[in-house]
Amino acid sequence: MPGWSDRERHQQFIEHHSPVGKHKFVYSGCCATDCIRQHKSEIDKGSCKNNMRYRNQRISLIVPCFNEEASIEGVVRDFKTAMPELEAFVFDNNSTDNTAHKARTAGATVVHVSLRGKGNVVRRMFADIDADVYVMVDGDATYDAGSVRKLVDKLIDDKLDMVVGSRQTDESTASEAYRLGHQLGNRILTQGVLRIFGGNFTDMLSGYRIFTRRYVKSFPALSRGFETETELTIHALVLRMPYDEIATPYTMRVAGSKSKLSTYRDGWQILQTIVRLYITERPFRFFGACSALLAVLAIALSLPLFVEYFRIGLVPRFPTAILAASMMVSALVSFVCGLIMDNVTRGRHEMKRLAYLSIPMPSGSSNAERS
Repeated sequence: MPGWSDRERHQQFIEHHSPVGKHKFVYSGCCATDCIRQHKSEIDKGSCKNNMRYRNQRISLIVPCFNEEASIEGVVRDFKTAMPELEAFVFDNNSTDNTAHKARTAGATVVHVSLRGKGNVVRRMFADIDADVYVMVDGDATYDAGSVRKLVDKLIDDKLDMVVGSRQTDESTASEAYRLGHQLGNRILTQGVLRIFGGNFTDMLSGYRIFTRRYVKSFPALSRGFETETELTIHALVLRMPYDEIATPYTMRVAGSKSKLSTYRDGWQILQTIVRLYITERPFRFFGACSALLAVLAIALSLPLFVEYFRIGLVPRFPTAILAASMMVSALVSFVCGLIMDNVTRGRHEMKRLAYLSIPMPSGSSNAERS
């Protein structure tokens, strides 16, 4: 302003350019220049942080972790090397080792999650992190960080909501990296989901996934454990979101790292999740099938009774008649329940769809602009 002294101009500069708000500073002659330089530096740092975008998108790496001190530092460093623009977050699920310290050393922001289970961690990650594109990967260093750009580019270029890194193992390490029992279980469960919900996934249980913001913010995250990957897959299928898979290398764990997956216990939980989601997402099919089965059994039991009644005019087996009548009533009740729950499910799908549509699709720079 005209008539202002140099001192007043310096004070106004500091107040209007402070990255953390308008702070009041006492001017002290020889310290003014240092003060201005310091705040210019803070402004530059803030601007650099805001400009850390990939194709004009804020990318967040989110890593669920439990006792992965042997591998988490390498995971964070590898992904930050492969894509320096991403911001790394490690969600520590009550680890009893130095996982949190190793993650901080690698430059990640560590968030503590007290509720045990991968599903609970995913629920917290999706609620807390605000980004345009999310890169979710396990902290065991088995997934290929070098594939992250290819996966993110696929998501942005093809306007998808989810890209899954389908695991591909080298023949020499396949038996240790991806055990045969796990491969067989994955194929069986994946085919079960595809037969019920449709789709064309080949690796439904992969922990390497890229999401858009609108996918993440419309995902209810009801699972508690390793069955969360099943829920992630079915969420995309139920809302008919655009998705794809890209084959990515999958390697064995580093020395000192142990798998937290229990083949039979977690496999059983995944199977239960598939059945539960089938009932809640396809209620008319489930209750309609139950109704048809009960009706057929009721008719089969009642036919001999009708034959006897028309022949002699009496019903000699009252317990069978009562059972048949009860089963037919149950069939009608099941049919009506299916109709009601189907309407409720449609309402839930509409709400999810509206939440999904309320968030715009990522519009990253084109390949021409990047080159």
